[in-house]
Amino acid sequence: MLRIAIPNKGSLSGPASAMLHEAGYQQRKESKELVLVDPDNQVEFFYLRPRDIAIYVSSGKLDIGITGRDLLLDSEAEAEEILPLGFARSTFRYATRPGTATGVGDFGGMTVATSYEGIVAQHLADHGVDASVVHLDGAVETAIELGVAQIIADVVETGTSLRNAGLEVIGEPIMTSEAIVIRRTGADADEPKVRQFLRRLQGVLVARTYVMMDYDCRAEHLERAVALTPGLESPTISPLHNEGWVAVRAMVPAKEAQRIMDDLYDLGARAILTTAIHACRL
Repeated sequence: MLRIAIPNKGSLSGPASAMLHEAGYQQRKESKELVLVDPDNQVEFFYLRPRDIAIYVSSGKLDIGITGRDLLLDSEAEAEEILPLGFARSTFRYATRPGTATGVGDFGGMTVATSYEGIVAQHLADHGVDASVVHLDGAVETAIELGVAQIIADVVETGTSLRNAGLEVIGEPIMTSEAIVIRRTGADADEPKVRQFLRRLQGVLVARTYVMMDYDCRAEHLERAVALTPGLESPTISPLHNEGWVAVRAMVPAKEAQRIMDDLYDLGARAILTTAIHACRL
């Protein structure tokens, strides 16, 4: 039975469970459940603190886990990323009061407050900067106001909370993060149950990214229409009862579907339909 670690709370928890449900796995109904066995899929889920997941996976007690790339790197655990999942995206950056510094090269002799001590210490070392790092759990903006640090390093989305605290983002991003699937470093990459799990998640990612598009067009316009909807390998084309017309079916990127429908209509295509894809294997 495959043993998988899942975030039990926070921004990773809900989207991870939703993706697993779309992939055909049972998920817990109560937030208090710590373990869930899915006998039909031969999987056992363990709901753990997101920061602890890399440690459990690196120990070999659990086969794989879903966590954040930032949490994996900060843990310094012997685990590795095997699949990005495309949600819970964030950017990790430095911030300070205006005029204090313009980039990481100015941090020498200063103190940086962060909840991600491992990432920051490595980043400073990579840039040859001799600065102190103090670990705080959350609300790191207050560290500058209280004189604990001159610089903070944290996840930045809109930057509103930083501006409200009188701070500004400086320098280049330290890293970008998102939800990822991890396994123990050196673990068997060809384990059948792991491959099946990854195929299911990849199917969900594709289903979320593409829609199926069907339309009818005149045969003389087919080449131009196919150029708009090339599909993944090639579109499916079938003759219609009315001579000179064909039906076309192809997968297209969901974010471009409306534009493609407009272009097809201008080309003379009709009966243009899009259908959501709930699951797939490529």
